[in-house]
Amino acid sequence: MNRTKALLITIILACLGLLGFAMYLQLVLDMLPCPFCVIQRYAFALIALVCLLSLFKPKFMRGAMSASLSFSLIGGGIASYQLWVIAQPLGSCGADLWSGPINSLFPAKLFPVMFRANGLCETPYDPILGLSIPTWALVWFLVFAVASIYLLVTKPKEPSIFANKL
Repeated sequence: MNRTKALLITIILACLGLLGFAMYLQLVLDMLPCPFCVIQRYAFALIALVCLLSLFKPKFMRGAMSASLSFSLIGGGIASYQLWVIAQPLGSCGADLWSGPINSLFPAKLFPVMFRANGLCETPYDPILGLSIPTWALVWFLVFAVASIYLLVTKPKEPSIFANKL
């Protein structure tokens, strides 16, 4: 397995792990996601999907990694904005304003446990290993952005792992 495939699989597994950890925080520790948290979940899911696409179809690698970079930057921007909102005295993410449109999207109706926003940004949660949840999300979005840039500038040396079977 070459580096490109290994990195794509690592990104996919990391995104799925982060989404799984979000489910643990929500369902076990009762940390309800705010609208910005849900948007970040969408970004992690989309990053995993485009990496999966490029794993199966390497001819889409440049487009998929461009999309992955875009989703990483959008997710990082949302996480940064969420951190700014939380830092403001009496700050609020405007859950009432954002929850309606977010919760009316198709994935929120199909999989409400993952994509339904029913929390508030200003709810104080304990940090995880010293960092808040949006800070961790920002760190991971930056990691995925760097990985996407790396995959954009390198050329894959082998065909897809599934090329012989398709």
